[in-house]
Amino acid sequence: MSGWVLKGLKTGIRTTLYPKVEEPAPGVSPGRPEGGGIAGNKKPAAVACPVAAITVHNKRVSVDYDKCIHCARCLPPAGAIFDKPAAGYEWAYKVPRDGVAAGGAGVAKTCSHSLHIKVVDGGACNACLSEVSQLTKPCYDMHRLGFFITPTPRDADLLLVVGPVTEHMKLPLKKAFEAMPEPKAVMAVGTCALSGGIFGPGFAAGGGVREFLPVDIAVPGCPPPPLAIIHGLLMAVGRKESVPSSTSPGPGSGREAK
Repeated sequence: MSGWVLKGLKTGIRTTLYPKVEEPAPGVSPGRPEGGGIAGNKKPAAVACPVAAITVHNKRVSVDYDKCIHCARCLPPAGAIFDKPAAGYEWAYKVPRDGVAAGGAGVAKTCSHSLHIKVVDGGACNACLSEVSQLTKPCYDMHRLGFFITPTPRDADLLLVVGPVTEHMKLPLKKAFEAMPEPKAVMAVGTCALSGGIFGPGFAAGGGVREFLPVDIAVPGCPPPPLAIIHGLLMAVGRKESVPSSTSPGPGSGREAK
């Protein structure tokens, strides 16, 4: 026992210091394609991207992150649309409603120091859930930020949903949302939860959470890394700013990098 204590003292604290400082450790994000470049003679987007997340307009490449599944077919060596993935992990954004960013204003005011989260699996492949499970482990330790997972929606301030929402999960998801006390917010995590991903829309799955519930915070990624999810939670409680209005999505569209 004494040996483990000594080893712990020598190792020191390994929990990320984000959001106080940027996390520089390698592997915190898989990166994602960054739009804005000149298309030139590069491989056509329709061929490279299996989910039509990449478009070219006036020879400028743009990426709809709500659709991107991080397949890397647009990156070397598979493709040549983008030179390398973009750095960073602050991917979350507030979802506008009728042109006005919502973001769960009531939750931001009342839950800025203590947020209880109900996680609902809307038919995910388990990739996003795996990233969510990392949030309570020592490396990320979201408890230090005042974020806690609750097993019941009656104690939840925020509903975190992953997956495209299958037919069997529509009713349970709606009931979970209705059981939550006010104020409350909804955060959609992952490509499937934002657009249906590779599973929907179809006969067995929907096209994302926004078809069934009012979403306040969106976290793109397939799957998004833990720090991207933490960024979304910080945004939900008003401790992080939303993306600039120049890159915010319009109603009914995904966030694009142009």
